[in-house]
Amino acid sequence: MKENKKFTIQNSPFIVPTDDGKIIKEHFGLATNGNSDISIAHMVAPAGWSEPFQTPDFDEYTFVIKGKKQFIIDGETIVLKAGESIKVKKNTRLQYSNPFTEPCEYIAICMPAFSVDSVNREDK
Repeated sequence: MKENKKFTIQNSPFIVPTDDGKIIKEHFGLATNGNSDISIAHMVAPAGWSEPFQTPDFDEYTFVIKGKKQFIIDGETIVLKAGESIKVKKNTRLQYSNPFTEPCEYIAICMPAFSVDSVNREDK
């Protein structure tokens, strides 16, 4: 990371360890630079990937770069494809997944920043 008084260039994001094949590179946020206001991560979810339901304590914006990503939000299934984006408001119960045959690449922005304690994942 290169910083000066006016800008910060992130060229070495924090690679979040996962056990489900998902690649998470946090560019700004709690793990990278201690910023609790916002987190910005570049992610690649493999085909067939899913997370447990969760009710985050943050707003999450998702922009799909390649592939498709599925959201189940309060019982409604939404599928975003490349070029589409969504904002999910905090305290909304949802599940993220990629039940498709191709990986999904996307950017996620969380406000305030993502943390394991504030995502509120349900047991699988």
